[in-house]
Amino acid sequence: MELFLGGCYQGKKEYVLKLHPECKGQVIEGENLPADWDGMIKELQEFENPVINHLHLWIRKCLEQQTDVELLADKLLETYPGLIFICDEIGNGIVPMDALERDYREQTGRLQIRIAEKAERVERIVCGISQRLK
Repeated sequence: MELFLGGCYQGKKEYVLKLHPECKGQVIEGENLPADWDGMIKELQEFENPVINHLHLWIRKCLEQQTDVELLADKLLETYPGLIFICDEIGNGIVPMDALERDYREQTGRLQIRIAEKAERVERIVCGISQRLK
């Protein structure tokens, strides 16, 4: 399992695909990943080396559909220990007034922590340049 973090439009996906050329054509966009277990399994089974790009958008989708993000993420991490995740860093600014926006930032941060704990590699990408965290 690997996690790549960084700001929006910082070259994360390009960096990952240079590091893992075998993953070209294996990228699943977070907003397209189903927010239910059966749908996720069906989608992920189509790929040999899946990369989930924009993980934060999948989390937002789960929250909007009132899906238990923690439960679904636990099953995902347990079933697919070789996944590569790409996620924007969010929540480093002003705390939003909207409850959903606050929950979105909190859930994203918590899942990033859980992935980082399990991951063999964690890197932060800024301007296309990597900083190895783990």
